[in-house]
Amino acid sequence: MSEKLYPYTKITDLKDMLQKSGKEYANQIAYQIKLEEGKYQNITHKETREMIDSLGTALIDMGLKDKRIAVIGENRFEWEIAYLSIVCGTGIVVPLDKSLPENELKSLIERSEIEAIFYTQKYEATLENAKNEGVGKLKHLISMDLQEHKKGIYAQKELIEKGKELIKQGNDQFTKANIDCEKMSIMLFTSGTTSASKAVALSHRNLCSNLMDIASILDINSSDVFLSFLPLHHVFECTVGFLFALYKGAKTVFCDGIRHIPENMKEYKVSVMASVPAIYERIFKMIRKQVEKEGKLEEILQKEEQYRNASLEERKKVFQEIHAMLGGNVKLLISGAASLEAGIEEKYRLLGFNLVQGYGLTETSPVVAMGNKKYHKIGSIGKAVPSVKVKIVNPNSEGIGELIVQGPNVMMEYYGNRADTKKALVDGWFYTGDLARIDEEGYIFICGRKKSVIVLKNGKNIFPEEMENLINRIEGVEESFVFGKQMSEDKNDIKIFAKLVYQQEIVETTYKVQGEEKIYQAMNEKIREINKTMPHYKSIKGIILTQEPLIKTTTNKIKRQNNLDLIRKEEKWSY
Repeated sequence: MSEKLYPYTKITDLKDMLQKSGKEYANQIAYQIKLEEGKYQNITHKETREMIDSLGTALIDMGLKDKRIAVIGENRFEWEIAYLSIVCGTGIVVPLDKSLPENELKSLIERSEIEAIFYTQKYEATLENAKNEGVGKLKHLISMDLQEHKKGIYAQKELIEKGKELIKQGNDQFTKANIDCEKMSIMLFTSGTTSASKAVALSHRNLCSNLMDIASILDINSSDVFLSFLPLHHVFECTVGFLFALYKGAKTVFCDGIRHIPENMKEYKVSVMASVPAIYERIFKMIRKQVEKEGKLEEILQKEEQYRNASLEERKKVFQEIHAMLGGNVKLLISGAASLEAGIEEKYRLLGFNLVQGYGLTETSPVVAMGNKKYHKIGSIGKAVPSVKVKIVNPNSEGIGELIVQGPNVMMEYYGNRADTKKALVDGWFYTGDLARIDEEGYIFICGRKKSVIVLKNGKNIFPEEMENLINRIEGVEESFVFGKQMSEDKNDIKIFAKLVYQQEIVETTYKVQGEEKIYQAMNEKIREINKTMPHYKSIKGIILTQEPLIKTTTNKIKRQNNLDLIRKEEKWSY
């Protein structure tokens, strides 16, 4: 458990958070919205809270008090206003994954028993169909894009105006609503198919304990600018990006898309970003390419070694030109939702970027542990945040076992699923399903998912994530998937294989090869080199090459079972 390093405002619930931070940061900009090239709309924290109050008042007037209401769509400030107008006095908010196909979306509408849904234009036809078909309890469609109501559909903008009038007339049903911080107020679905996904029940207490913990270990204030990129329905972005920015009175800007991240960081002078490893790898490649183009790579590498023992602040000054590529204002980069390759983390820090790893789950609101300026170790997810306890159960000879968590951030239950709740929550501890080790200083190192560990005939355990990190360093490999293949009728006769997603142009240029056979030979030779660095039992016995991306969640986590099923289907396995 890490110590509290910075003062923070105590909050009991999200309504309390909005009131306290709204009072303190009223005139600070909460959102900067791009209207067109060079033109922006600024929305203050005071205006943000007025919109939330107005919209919440209108929702209660529609008869939605204590009802379940969903939000789906691309990242934008209307999404955030809708979320808070539901959770801070109206009912239970159900954020839905914007990447779901129509059949799965309808399934979650039914399972969650929502009566209304906020949505962006892209989902209008699907949601109209769902309403007309009588899916679940869905009655009200609320568009984030319409300027005014149209037949059967409400406009969020018009509801805000209606709510303003109701408040003027003395309606205080929302503004004076009492919040029970121990009740389920947020229903989140875990990633996976709708039949396998679980509904995680979270309370105000869960989220607020996490916000206070994060504030106590990170040096963030109202002058900071957050870039919103990861999907808002995901609890990592929701807590660490959206809610935390409002709590600290900071400014939020919205990314124009994955290709625009570096230019958006420059455009808005972004100081804080929470993202996934794939994004940091992409940005690093962009920086490296630019440095090589300018003929400065050798000079940079020499300086990295020269200033290896210098502070982050000193390195930032030394590598000013590189920081300028990302706007020159970056203060904190948080990597989460998947494992960050230690080499990439080290490179960022050698260049003076304060890149830290965080770890959490939907069930823990989400942050369990996070690195910071004081507590940081390459390859580690840092120490447990102040109000959270962690320990390892059933460790092996290397100290690796399942990580379990206890704290006010741990979910209430899997809604409507006693069996899975009983398995996951035992004597007040949440069993994460992740394998980890904790060193003598309290730093946590994640080794892989318990479910994805490959057990060989000799009893040795293989952690696919560890091997994938090595493979992903190969020039031209975009991503990889390591799996065990049963080689005979003996179910214990398992060999290690890897599927490599490669970039043809880079592979052909780097290894001076052309054609599928030559590319295969070049990649296979790189795998042999990796095999030489590992114990024999870890050797990769075969590879599959593809240019098709792996099946992943919206936060870039590899869906292991789905990818394995696809390989079995394509390879026509007999075992």
